[in-house]
Amino acid sequence: QVQLVESGGGLVQAGGSLRLSCAASGRTFSVYKMGWFRQAPGKEHEFVAEVGWRSGSTYHANSVKGRFTISRDNAKNTVYLQMNSLKLEDTAVYYCAAAVSSQYDNWGQGTQVSVSS
Repeated sequence: QVQLVESGGGLVQAGGSLRLSCAASGRTFSVYKMGWFRQAPGKEHEFVAEVGWRSGSTYHANSVKGRFTISRDNAKNTVYLQMNSLKLEDTAVYYCAAAVSSQYDNWGQGTQVSVSS
């Protein structure tokens, strides 16, 4: 089991930036990849970005490519999501997730990101 705690959410104006952090604990040695997902009110759960825990390879959804960057610090067991040029449609609860296999099976509690005009 891997425990995940997100932080860094908040209220920001459109065009601004935020950095989310996700601290992992527990069986972190078993993590294969970590990712960020989000869910806006009335919308489906959406993949945002992921990073290979050992490889460091990254993948970003088209909706955030060029604006968001996922990264990880293995020494701190932490993954980050740098969000720049935020848009109103980025408003959502952002969740951190860890996969010990091919599927994400450990989830954080979520952190609210609100973008205002």
